[in-house]
Amino acid sequence: MSEGSKGSSLAFGQVVIGPPGSGKTTYCHGMQEFMGRIGRKVTVVNLDPANEAMPYQCAVDIAELITLPDVMENLKLGPNGGLIYCMEYLEANFDWLQEKLAAFRGHYYLFDCPGQVELYTHHGALKNVFTQLAKWNFRLAAVHLVDSHYCTDPGKFISVLCTSLSTMLHVELPHVNVLSKMDLIEQYGKLAFNLDYYTEVLDLSYLVDHLASDPFFRNYRRLNEKLVEVIEDYSLVSFVPLNVQDKESMRQVMQAVDKANGYSFGDQEQRSLEALMSAAVGADFHFTSTLAVQEKYVQSQDKAVEEEVMDL
Repeated sequence: MSEGSKGSSLAFGQVVIGPPGSGKTTYCHGMQEFMGRIGRKVTVVNLDPANEAMPYQCAVDIAELITLPDVMENLKLGPNGGLIYCMEYLEANFDWLQEKLAAFRGHYYLFDCPGQVELYTHHGALKNVFTQLAKWNFRLAAVHLVDSHYCTDPGKFISVLCTSLSTMLHVELPHVNVLSKMDLIEQYGKLAFNLDYYTEVLDLSYLVDHLASDPFFRNYRRLNEKLVEVIEDYSLVSFVPLNVQDKESMRQVMQAVDKANGYSFGDQEQRSLEALMSAAVGADFHFTSTLAVQEKYVQSQDKAVEEEVMDL
């Protein structure tokens, strides 16, 4: 993996990014297990210096180089400033990262990244790390996780769309936006529109109209209209729904990422995947992940309504 070496083999992987609490570490754990079951050699790299409890098998840990508690204590920095310092320190020590990664040639890499949004929207350190990995012949896709509960609040969802767009433009990697924790979405309340409206980011004028019914947001209609125009003009943001506990959902996300970073299936892996999926859901399971999640959500909502009627 020497820099600028044309003959070195390609390495494929994902950089898992997103705000705090979006499920990045859980995703890495689930994807490591899922890929392992279909025969893919997976190496998880923890780039979050604040990540102390890791459920997955961690092959490379930034804690060996620097930790957030040490930075905060020694430099008297807060958590945000400390994380930025840690990423700048990693950027200044590329040789350490290169040496650690070289021990896992031929593996598929999952990079578990910090949860500070600024690192993906405008700060350059982590972006420079990704750029350096590309020079080492890594073919990476960014998997941007967003908690699905934002769908239940139109104002927050517009904010999420803006953040996702900003991240896509700043990170400059093939990008897959993921709505995580779909198994919990029914607990967050009723959606204003069908789930595919949020995953495909359809005509957002309806979302602005829905916001206008709120007296608070009515005063900011013009601002929301302009934000929506920016999102629609770029026409880049869409989402893949994810439930880490559902194998079909994991397969949908994995295949979306494989298309984004250029990874191609081998024959053996394809057979293993087919065997895993047929054992999990049956050979006739062909409907899309969004429709599957939508059906579960609607059933949950119908059940809740029935319970309310029975109580009356």
